[in-house]
Amino acid sequence: MLEVEVSGLKFENPLILASGVLGMSASSMISAVKFGAGGVVTKSIGVRAREGHPMPCVVELPFGLINAMGLPNPGCEEFKEEIKKFKENCDAPIIASIFGGDPSEVREVARTLRDADGFEINVSCPHSDVTKKLEDDEEMIGDIVREVKKAVDSPVWVKLSPNVSSIVEIGLAAQEAGADAVVAINTLRAMIIDVETGVPILGNRIGGLSGSCIKPVAVRCIYELYETLEIPIIGVGGVTSWKDAVEMMLAGASAIEIGTAVMKDVRIFEKIKAGLKEYLTKKNLKIEELVGRAHRV
Repeated sequence: MLEVEVSGLKFENPLILASGVLGMSASSMISAVKFGAGGVVTKSIGVRAREGHPMPCVVELPFGLINAMGLPNPGCEEFKEEIKKFKENCDAPIIASIFGGDPSEVREVARTLRDADGFEINVSCPHSDVTKKLEDDEEMIGDIVREVKKAVDSPVWVKLSPNVSSIVEIGLAAQEAGADAVVAINTLRAMIIDVETGVPILGNRIGGLSGSCIKPVAVRCIYELYETLEIPIIGVGGVTSWKDAVEMMLAGASAIEIGTAVMKDVRIFEKIKAGLKEYLTKKNLKIEELVGRAHRV
């Protein structure tokens, strides 16, 4: 009832673990599938090991999180073993989130992680100097997509930033370069200052805002992208309930990634699946009929 296919990948349900949460090891990603995720996206992986930004890296707010991790990761050579372990023990699709400072770096990561079922190119992390410079560069994003497409046979997604002049133009550039789907959205650039000391709290000063507060921004971006793009859109940003997932699908998302909410409740996938099934039954709809329905009613 909830099966979906996105850019040739088949998911038992449209709920996917977003990059950055539980995505550093095979065991944690397998646990997400056991708790109901239809697929997983790994932590963003680069060419070489990266420590990330100094502490503190995360601030919890009443309406979400601001994080400035700085894309810490073990590097693609070491991480490829986690992908191998996952595939040996789980049938759900695994999407490798990859990044790099130029097309050749991203291509190298993709080749090294070629056992993954697909790739999500991170060109939009707002607290990394590597990706922040790419988020609004249509030409560079296009070059990266073309290089990755030449290097692998698996579907290639591009994760888009809301911190740009036109997310639709960036989406079009990715589509024209051969991307199989886009992911909308990454976190919003944000910061928080301690009023007692007058000093920014995050070690990197500026981080990325996630959580329920950014969902309306994500819905708007998905809606605008659906109006123009021909490739699928994977929605992400602030999903905490089945209503949020339905809203994104009505706006045009073919599948939904969930991140921040998983940190508080790993069973969030099961809960959203149950609500989604009940909604479809009540409305007498198939899941594919939800996608973009807000544009047709």
